[in-house]
Amino acid sequence: MRLYLLPVSTRRTLLYCKRAPAANEKRTVMDKVQDRAARVWASWEKNEGGWQRKVVEYGNYAFRRIPFEEWGLKSVPPLTAAARRSVEAAAAAREKAGGEESARAEVVYPRTLIQPHQVPEILHTMSTEREGLHRKRLIWCFVGMPFTAPVTLVPIVPNLPFFYLVYRAWSHWRALAGGRHIQLLLQKNLFTLTPSPILDQVYGNQKHPLPAASEPAAEEPPILEAGKIDHPKPDAAPLHPKGETMLLSQDNGRRMTEALDLPQLEVELERAIWQVETAIRSHNGEKDAEQVANKTATPASPGSDSTPPASSTSTVSTDASAKSESKKQQ
Repeated sequence: MRLYLLPVSTRRTLLYCKRAPAANEKRTVMDKVQDRAARVWASWEKNEGGWQRKVVEYGNYAFRRIPFEEWGLKSVPPLTAAARRSVEAAAAAREKAGGEESARAEVVYPRTLIQPHQVPEILHTMSTEREGLHRKRLIWCFVGMPFTAPVTLVPIVPNLPFFYLVYRAWSHWRALAGGRHIQLLLQKNLFTLTPSPILDQVYGNQKHPLPAASEPAAEEPPILEAGKIDHPKPDAAPLHPKGETMLLSQDNGRRMTEALDLPQLEVELERAIWQVETAIRSHNGEKDAEQVANKTATPASPGSDSTPPASSTSTVSTDASAKSESKKQQ
């Protein structure tokens, strides 16, 4: 298989796996279920109206908001028992041949953004940082399934809540299994690194400036150290060492998929760029609103001409009342 590391911003990188089809590989039950679900979904998308079309619209809306990191791990083949045995056999053959055997996975990355010694660290981070999240949400999906099962008794529409929880449980499991596959390959050192001149050219042709935030819009630690990379140049797009800067636009993402001849990558890359751009713009909007609120809440200085001091006002009113009393007595 071939893994692509595609930096979207200085803090987030898209992982995408292109599997090499095996001639003698048998299709599993899960593969057949996925193909069947994809065909049904495609047929529903062709409908111009009705509840099936509404389900597709809401489903696509939800799919776009599933973190792209999860989609990336799902693209990696799951670490099944057969896959583990295959990796162990490849590691044993490599050790027996003195490291001359070809690696099991190829990692393609842009040399202008990622140095070779950073690749294992990035892969380890991407395969482990969300393990706890996927495990916890997988459990909650199983907890929620029995509560949605009675909806099956309604004969009008399918049990959509139940099917959604089933899909999310499968999605979290696939992300966990894909991450463990990468971890095993790292442990056995079955990677070969391939810098890509195509990726370097695509990133080099990126027009600037791109959206950026002075503070990180993601909770994850930076995958790329913004102050230690050569691209983009500070005069073209100011880098924020403690923040986040976009490195790829939608137009350039489409050029990348065409240059790599990976049409199936376009959806993954479009989703990742949209999510990171949305997070940065949302973060900047919150910061602007916070600054406006702070300025509005700042009290005026006592010496300003716009609002007279309270003591002066009370003195004037006291003098006026005293004069009116003296006139009444006269």
